[in-house]
Amino acid sequence: MSGAVLVAIGAAIGNLLQGWDNATIAGAVLYIKREFKLESEPTVEGLIVAMSLIGATVITTFSGGVADCVGRRPMLIISSILYFISGLVMLWSPNVYVLLLARLLDGFGIGLAVTLVPIYISETAPPEIRGLLNTLPQFTGSLGMFVSYCMVFGMSLMSSPNWRLMLGVLSIPSIIYFALVVLFLPESPRWLVSKGRMLEAKKVLQRLRGREDVAGEMALLVEGLGVGGDTSIEEYIIAPADELADDQEPGAEKEKIKLYGPEQGLSWVARPVTGQSVLSLVSRQGSLVNQNVPLVDPLVTLFGSVHEKLPDTGSKGSMYFPHLGSMFSVAGNQPRNEEWDEESLAREGEDYMSDAAAVESDDNLQSPLISRQTTSMEKDMGAPTSHGSILSMRQGSALRGTNGEPVGSTGIGGGWQLAWKWTEREGEDGKKEGGFKRIYLHEGGVAAPNRGSLVSLPGADAPADGEYIQAAALVSQPALYSKDLLDQHPIGPAMIHPSEAAAKGPNWKDLFEPGVKHALVVGIGIQILQQFSGINGVLYYTPQILEQAGVGVLLSNMGISSASASLLISAITTLLMLPSIAIAMRLMDISGRRSLLLTTIPVLIITLVILVVSSFVNMGKVANAAVSTVSVVLYFCFFVMGFGPIPNILCAEIFPTSVRGICIAICALTFWIGDIIVTYTLPVMLSSIGLGGVFGIYAVVCILSWIFVFMKVPETKGMPLEVITEFFSVGAKQAAAAAKNN
Repeated sequence: MSGAVLVAIGAAIGNLLQGWDNATIAGAVLYIKREFKLESEPTVEGLIVAMSLIGATVITTFSGGVADCVGRRPMLIISSILYFISGLVMLWSPNVYVLLLARLLDGFGIGLAVTLVPIYISETAPPEIRGLLNTLPQFTGSLGMFVSYCMVFGMSLMSSPNWRLMLGVLSIPSIIYFALVVLFLPESPRWLVSKGRMLEAKKVLQRLRGREDVAGEMALLVEGLGVGGDTSIEEYIIAPADELADDQEPGAEKEKIKLYGPEQGLSWVARPVTGQSVLSLVSRQGSLVNQNVPLVDPLVTLFGSVHEKLPDTGSKGSMYFPHLGSMFSVAGNQPRNEEWDEESLAREGEDYMSDAAAVESDDNLQSPLISRQTTSMEKDMGAPTSHGSILSMRQGSALRGTNGEPVGSTGIGGGWQLAWKWTEREGEDGKKEGGFKRIYLHEGGVAAPNRGSLVSLPGADAPADGEYIQAAALVSQPALYSKDLLDQHPIGPAMIHPSEAAAKGPNWKDLFEPGVKHALVVGIGIQILQQFSGINGVLYYTPQILEQAGVGVLLSNMGISSASASLLISAITTLLMLPSIAIAMRLMDISGRRSLLLTTIPVLIITLVILVVSSFVNMGKVANAAVSTVSVVLYFCFFVMGFGPIPNILCAEIFPTSVRGICIAICALTFWIGDIIVTYTLPVMLSSIGLGGVFGIYAVVCILSWIFVFMKVPETKGMPLEVITEFFSVGAKQAAAAAKNN
């Protein structure tokens, strides 16, 4: 896991450069407009600042699709090169036109970094700390702003400050970023799996997780390539095999999934709970959001129910569940000791190959991924039919990760486990037909009045004695056994890796899946509202806003000019933002993204209202300056705790692997267009409606943002990316059904 942290820190340097540039141009523009006599031309001044945003917008339009084709790492390398070149050109800049060109190149580098760093971190981070690691770009961005403001403030104290040197220093940290990406950062394992490069992906995962056994997560990454199928929510009860009666109802035996724990001779059984509706996961114990609140998206309620924490005192099963991850397998099967790479061909031999179709999509994917052979364990357990092993995974004793906690071969993070089952039905010709079902299992918890007692579940009888666990499950068709693959390769089981069909480029049809469209509404909506809450406009022009607010009065006794005073206050502001971001990093995976937004946005509204009032009420120069400064500082601090990092975090989490780059590029394009509008119009707005009017508009947008978050934004903390996308698929269909019924 330490590997994932170090990789995330290295990737986040790209955002440090973005923050560095934001602060540098905010200070340098004070001197640029003097040299080029732009005091009476606010549109040219706004264009100098906004040109980098234009560049970011242009490159964002295709960066996602290119990243899905060639990978995340090459695009990050290009970003570092563009940062370096733009810094050199800004250092030269003999006139406004060359400066505009340099700012355009700088925008290209920023656009790639801002779009791809969140994707990269999300795809390499474990679910339990993904929020923390994806808040790192916000932290490094603010750190870059602080260092840059300090540098610019120091230069502003010179007799003749050099704005070209202020901007050109960007080339130095960009060289460090280039070296880190080239020498240290690996390619995203999810992207590698999507291209069938299994061996490379496995090695990267082993490095990121700090352990050898990553079979469960490898299986998850493959399953994540197939999203949007006929997914349903089911309830399961899990208990030791000898304690769960087999005669509860006809056909119960066929519905069971056998789970193998690390203890020798111990096996557990998961059995579906009958009589549950599709929304049973939500209705069982209520939800985070009152289901009776009108207009609240069903998806919000669905996600909220997963994160509810029930008492732990009711079942010892909650202590056992983490250890069940040693191996979930198909009913009655023991996974074979296989690998997902070319070496397995030599070990398996011709008999194995004769029973499965093998496809070579590239030099790393040659071995079959599903076998129909009956294993010795299956025979020992007395399984009624030959169901076969699934997905090359290793079986062994309990493993331990770098944190000393047990690690299951099919534990996929966040308390989720990956399992499969074989279902059979009788076809029209009387022959039995079967297929695999993929199951994402999550412990639901059962509250009981006394420790060790049993609680009856709706629709099922509890075991006579012993303990059991209640689990929720997302059940869907697995990526390795999809109808499309069967149609393409009718002989034998579907052994074809899904990347074979998608290796030539992104799967554009996935953009029209209901879950993806639903996720795009959430992603685009929150990006638009974030920009029009005014943060980047305030950020770029903080020195001028504070100067207009009279902040120079506070430091006049120190003999510091008004421009230098505003830069110093800006540096102090960014310094205060750092502990705020540190708090957000701690809470991101505890309180969650949604809770942080709902808590911090009201503070933004209050600070903006105070700024509006202070601009119209004359309390004296010192009092007005003090109130304005404190309000701006609080605005920044609470913004970076919620509305700053969370939109990018959410957008990097809610889209499936096949179109993640494209979808994030769409959201990022929205981000940059809003950024351009806000940044370019702010000087004009300040001169026309004044500081009070500007902050009044921002306050109204923040109110709308809170309403949107409450109604539309779900909680995604601690959930594997593939599970999140499955929930969006289910939730979108439920929302469509609810709309149709209404």
